[in-house]
Amino acid sequence: MELISQHAKQIMEGCKERAKDAGLRFQDETLEYIVTNRDMLELSPKAMIPTLYDYWVHDVEVLKGLRKYELYPYNPYETVINTRPPISFYNDNNPDWLNVMIFYHVLAHIDFFQNNLFYRLTWDYDLNGQALADKRLIARLRSEKGRWVDYVIEFGRAVDNLVGYFDELSRASRAQIPSLSSNVDYYFDTFLQSVKKVRIQEYVKEVERYNQAMAQYGELGEKTFFADTLKKHPELEAVFSRQAPEKGKPRLDLLQHLMEYSPFLNRDENKWMKSVLEIVRNTSVYFQPQIRTKIMNEGWASYWHEKLFLLDDRIREHEVDFARVHAGVTSLPRVGLNPYALGMRVFATIDEMADKGKRSLEFQMLRDIHTREKYDKQTGEGVDYIFKVRENFCDFTFINTFVDQDFLNRHKLFVVDRRLDHQKMVWQYYVKSRKAEDYRRMLLDTLYHPPHMEIGKDTSDGSLYLTHRFEEKPLVREFIGNTMMGIEYLWGGPVQLETSEVMPSPPEMERQLHAPGEAQRINWQRVLYRMEKKKLTKTTIGTESGHD
Repeated sequence: MELISQHAKQIMEGCKERAKDAGLRFQDETLEYIVTNRDMLELSPKAMIPTLYDYWVHDVEVLKGLRKYELYPYNPYETVINTRPPISFYNDNNPDWLNVMIFYHVLAHIDFFQNNLFYRLTWDYDLNGQALADKRLIARLRSEKGRWVDYVIEFGRAVDNLVGYFDELSRASRAQIPSLSSNVDYYFDTFLQSVKKVRIQEYVKEVERYNQAMAQYGELGEKTFFADTLKKHPELEAVFSRQAPEKGKPRLDLLQHLMEYSPFLNRDENKWMKSVLEIVRNTSVYFQPQIRTKIMNEGWASYWHEKLFLLDDRIREHEVDFARVHAGVTSLPRVGLNPYALGMRVFATIDEMADKGKRSLEFQMLRDIHTREKYDKQTGEGVDYIFKVRENFCDFTFINTFVDQDFLNRHKLFVVDRRLDHQKMVWQYYVKSRKAEDYRRMLLDTLYHPPHMEIGKDTSDGSLYLTHRFEEKPLVREFIGNTMMGIEYLWGGPVQLETSEVMPSPPEMERQLHAPGEAQRINWQRVLYRMEKKKLTKTTIGTESGHD
């Protein structure tokens, strides 16, 4: 692995200038490396971060990747990681014209990393440096504790998808907004509206009086404001004296709860395990936004590499080559999902619709199909609109908002299902639905959605009680035992898990459920798993209503 040549670096700097002229925003400093296919295969299990801590699963993935590459050789064009500065890796046999296209693709990724709000937690974080420090710490602990370090990593990684990513994101967002005291909240939200039931004009006057006091007296503004208020409403003094000045404790995810309250981990001889779990958790939180914006991120990069490269004079004499590579990356399959293709087409559609004013309420109210097709206000707001989408959306909101019936009709998309031809003993694929709600549901089912786990009530025997908030997706049963065994080890005592599973059906009902042409009705039951001394037991604690 080595830095790209000065010639290639000069091409990259030229691409940066053109990308910024088109509106992309990113830091000037970047690092680019040339790697072989073998380098790519060895770095992929570590998310292309060489300094990430070592773990035996990485070695297994490398061996698996090498064997796959021997059977199906391929050239990965690029990989970029969200570090400071951003680091990107390129294949060692790319021609100049291909590098131009790839550089545009990478720069769009960097723009997405540094401007999408779901990456807020990564904007001021030196992952590369922190990962190196974590790697050295784990290496030192391995020399002292041996294989127990890998056990802790494995048990931690079994539940690292349960990290409170949105809680962390919310706290980071709230930290930038000055918080109001409980007295201010009570006065404006409860006292004026519910107790006194003042008119809107009087409420607005009080808000203006508060803002004037804060602007005039700064830190003493709130105290000055309430000094005058208590003269008019002396009954507030008793309420304010009861207001708790301290804020509530932040909600903890499972790993945080274990590190905070586990009797086992908080023993002096085991506190080193908390350092390992903290590394596992922080690494998981860092990569959460990339998992949750896969379609948007790849679509954004594909949209811009196409748009910028087609305007670049360096495409001359390589139009056919570009078309072949671009089609291979962004072709829209009839069966399956290509995030590059889907995301790029959604962004292109949003751009065009915003240009024509079709993202307005006026257009949404139209019902005549011919009027909708001819509608064009020529607003020219398309590019500005997609930049706002890039800043504020994740895959879930992106799909829910923009994959509508017009989008499906335009790109001739549909939901595919399959059935077994019993005579020929082959699968037959057929169009199941062309409705937008069905297609959206299919896409949303492919998105990352970890189970919602709550830390439940205290138990008399000191066991850890976990409640799975059921969302019509059962836990994978074969993983429950080993996962709970790891949690039991980290907790140092029994663990209970309340969840929902499909209720077994009697044979005659089973035949009815699978009758051709009839919708299957699923009946759920609430069950309680208990792991104690590495032994797993299960009891049924209730039933739930069925779902079609």
